[in-house]
Amino acid sequence: MTLISLVRHGQTDWNLAKRIQGSSDIPLNATGRAQAEATGRALAGGSFDAIYASPLSRALDTARIIAGHVGLGEPRVLDAVAERRYGDAEGLTGAEILERWPEDEPVPGRESRDDVVARALPALLELGERHVGEHVIVVSHGGVIGSIARHVTGHARPGPGEIIPNGSVHRFRYRDGALALDRFNLGPEDHDLLTASVL
Repeated sequence: MTLISLVRHGQTDWNLAKRIQGSSDIPLNATGRAQAEATGRALAGGSFDAIYASPLSRALDTARIIAGHVGLGEPRVLDAVAERRYGDAEGLTGAEILERWPEDEPVPGRESRDDVVARALPALLELGERHVGEHVIVVSHGGVIGSIARHVTGHARPGPGEIIPNGSVHRFRYRDGALALDRFNLGPEDHDLLTASVL
């Protein structure tokens, strides 16, 4: 078995303004760096064997901060876990998107959740095979984490109204070619952040 902790990057100014980022490379703000530090400190009591990150700077810089706390070196870039591409909607708020493209109208260039799963899941399964018996951290994005969680739980998580906060940790376990959700939406304040996996 392999444990894979998916971590959402820290906050950016676009997160704060509720603007869709997608593939736009928006850096961490001061709050985001503090969130990454808090997550890193919370994970510091655990044992981790490798750390990977999306190539987007908000994820890669979050991973670098966490790596410093957990005793790992420079994160390895994993292109497949970059954020969902939102096409023409990037930089817009939810209200602006609905104004331009009403419900059920496709947004030009927006990647489907199925396409996100099609690229991200094989990469995570490959990590599971590469790190058998280990625990790895992968710093990614809300759109990717949500898509993977929906896929492996049959849309049970995230539940209605459930968000994926910046700096949150979502632990999965890999076994026999499959990924399963172990813990969802853990934050630095959660006492079970480093507790044993439910096997």
